[in-house]
Amino acid sequence: MMTGENSSSEGYFVLLGFSNWPHLEVALFVVILIFYLMTLVGNLFIIILSYLDAHLHTPMYFFLSNLSFLDLCYTTSSIPQLLVNLWGPEKTISYTGCMIQLYFVLALGTTECVLLVVMSYDRYAAVCRPLHYAVLMNPRFCHLLAVASWVSGFTASALHSSFTFWVPLCGHRQVDHFFCEVPALLRLSCADTHVNELTLLIMSSIFVLIPLILILSSYSAIARAVLRMQSTAGLQRAFRTCGAHLMVVSLFFIPVICIYLQPPSGKSQDQGKFIALFYTVVTPSLNPLIYTLRNKDVRGAVRRLVGQEREM
Repeated sequence: MMTGENSSSEGYFVLLGFSNWPHLEVALFVVILIFYLMTLVGNLFIIILSYLDAHLHTPMYFFLSNLSFLDLCYTTSSIPQLLVNLWGPEKTISYTGCMIQLYFVLALGTTECVLLVVMSYDRYAAVCRPLHYAVLMNPRFCHLLAVASWVSGFTASALHSSFTFWVPLCGHRQVDHFFCEVPALLRLSCADTHVNELTLLIMSSIFVLIPLILILSSYSAIARAVLRMQSTAGLQRAFRTCGAHLMVVSLFFIPVICIYLQPPSGKSQDQGKFIALFYTVVTPSLNPLIYTLRNKDVRGAVRRLVGQEREM
């Protein structure tokens, strides 16, 4: 983007965010701050509890800890900047800050798509291959899957974000969004961005549609296995663990598909902002509740932890 008389030469962008609704900014600040605090507390709770309790040293909670850490990073990459912009009249972000934000938002979002596939495979192995589960999901393989998720996300983001920042902006500085994201930045260009839009569509298909197909395939196999179960307790446990994951998948993928796989003319920019607000603010705060609510393993871990503290 550092070409011609780019706005980047002035060193900053203006994030318009929700400037069209100045009367809503204070209310949005309070609501978003509450959800952000819920995200921090809930996800830190899962990470710490999974680390402290030996009964939770399982593949499921290992991947859940990864997801919680990812959600912490994902929200922190955009929400603090949004809160600052909502609170004061200044709504600027430095050129370097915009580059960094775009990179991490893309990297962490892509990583989550891949990690959710890994978690669905873990549930498939637990339900459909219970006798081979310990062998299939051994610690070394679990760590390899987690590393592959993170590396794929950060590598894809490096390629796509660098490609985006080569687009000439021709003096524009106002980003019509609350964070730096690809579609909003492409709208600033006075050059032909069809190649960039095609690249975005291809990348979104690879890291959104393919993971979603793999997840649905896993759950189709799980559904068939569950329906063949004779044990009522086994049925209930399978529905609890798989149901929580399916709910998280729905909350993440549906808004992402609406943003990145819908034609640009098919939605208004204001609608896009509120959809993005949902998956960057609301979804990460709900994930800990979805996974821990009515979860006997977590309740048992909390009781054991509290009991140990009382004994001390």
